[in-house]
Amino acid sequence: MRRFVQAIATRDALPASLPDVLADALVHGADHYNIAKGKTALVLAINADKKLCVAPMTWGLVPRWSKQASTPYTTVTARLERAPKSRIFSQAWKERPCLVPMTGYYKWDRQRKPAWPHFIQRRDGNALLAAGLWETWKGEDGSFLHSFAILTAPNMAIPPPLTQDGPVFLAMADALAWVRGSIGSPRSLLRRAEHPLLESYPVSRAIRQVEEEGYTLLEPVDPDDHASLSPDEDEDYDEDE
Repeated sequence: MRRFVQAIATRDALPASLPDVLADALVHGADHYNIAKGKTALVLAINADKKLCVAPMTWGLVPRWSKQASTPYTTVTARLERAPKSRIFSQAWKERPCLVPMTGYYKWDRQRKPAWPHFIQRRDGNALLAAGLWETWKGEDGSFLHSFAILTAPNMAIPPPLTQDGPVFLAMADALAWVRGSIGSPRSLLRRAEHPLLESYPVSRAIRQVEEEGYTLLEPVDPDDHASLSPDEDEDYDEDE
């Protein structure tokens, strides 16, 4: 995945057991319909006071040892089975799990020519809680950056024709266990992953443009109405790496 949506309209879309102060922060946060690498999203994480909080973070994890507040690597996602041993993600895996609430996310149907984006969401319309990792990068000049990555793994709930690979979703009880550091291995996290009923539908290829925002990006389109597009046109594929 390379794009997701965070536009949580009501308290009812979030788990009832999520503390109201956190739910209110998510509901009243700005709506974003095309979050891409380098953009900001709200993340649930444990703060320095050991309390669960909602914090704005940049998508695309920058490890603390980086010499600058960026990375030449694609770090918006981390493969679950590789993250604990990854030079980039291992420290965050040990110390900084997080949760990324989302309305849904975009994924490319690569069986079509040209490939076409779909929007994936829960059938019941509720928010999804994706397992992630976060990190704080600090510069020599005192600057700092909070950033995050989303963990991905096989997910058979993703409807065809899309490849069955995507974020690791968690129900609230397991989500809290994850963010509090009680789940220590990829196997354990995968065993506790939630597989809600999902649905998908094709949307505009305008999501490739990071400056494009607005709820109209979620409107369904018919790819056959755009059959004249060249299959060689530059794509923003969902590589799920």
